[in-house]
Amino acid sequence: MQAELPDGWQRADRPQRPVLFVNPRSGGGKAIHTGLVDKARERGVEAITLTRDRSLAALVDDAVARGADALGIAGGDGSMAVVAGAARAHGLPFVCIPAGTRNHFARDLGVDPADPVAALGAFSDDVERRIDVAEVNGRMFLNNVSLGVYGDAVRRPAYRDAKLRTLLEAADEALRPGAAVPELELVDDRGREHRHPAVVLVSNNPYVLDRPLAPGARATLDSGMLGVIVLEALLTQPDPPPRMWSTTSLQVDAAAPVHAGIDGEAVDLVPPLLFVSRPATLRVRIASPHSAAARPRAQG
Repeated sequence: MQAELPDGWQRADRPQRPVLFVNPRSGGGKAIHTGLVDKARERGVEAITLTRDRSLAALVDDAVARGADALGIAGGDGSMAVVAGAARAHGLPFVCIPAGTRNHFARDLGVDPADPVAALGAFSDDVERRIDVAEVNGRMFLNNVSLGVYGDAVRRPAYRDAKLRTLLEAADEALRPGAAVPELELVDDRGREHRHPAVVLVSNNPYVLDRPLAPGARATLDSGMLGVIVLEALLTQPDPPPRMWSTTSLQVDAAAPVHAGIDGEAVDLVPPLLFVSRPATLRVRIASPHSAAARPRAQG
């Protein structure tokens, strides 16, 4: 007798032509060290190792054209968004294999980041549900978009090797009295204007944070809401509290193109920046043993 599934998950049939894209450089080579490519092929999954001579987007398009009926990625959060975007566009299930460094999306989905091989079970007769994605100026993201000092920090050469340290160093520099901050403007849910904030973080579903600038987690991935965190520069008080709220959409204005980090990737965005939630538009699959640890479905 099969165990009862958590709310929101349902049994799914085995895909006939699943494809997994493997980034051999993510997470210090985690996919290579675990033999992920061979183990995927043993399960009947076409495994494509990424190389520098062809873009991931082109490889995904080719796989879809050849009839792929499930798309997965073993890599970091930035490459996740590329494959998930194609899966969403074609109505295909998306499989997340945690082979990056921090695996934020995998953790929030309920996938065990310590065992990427076990996550391959999602390509078998396992479980599926629909979750939200979000967009900024039409570009999809799974985790978050960082603006202000964090948007600048992802452009630093040291970011790839020491993400958290680089972010903290950038925040420390920008939060000093008199420091220059990006020219951003937005209005919060109380109608208050925020001019020149040091940090703006917009997430696909709100984070639950003990400390606003510490790594957090999302309680759910299907609330249909964006999470917004704003931290002011040290202009009027020595330790300004963060402002946090949820919304279905947000506009951020600026006088010039804005440096942003979209799921950790450095991007320039042309203002105004229009953020929207796209509820329940991505089919995701995980191995059934992981479903017990998955985030509960949002109640509404």
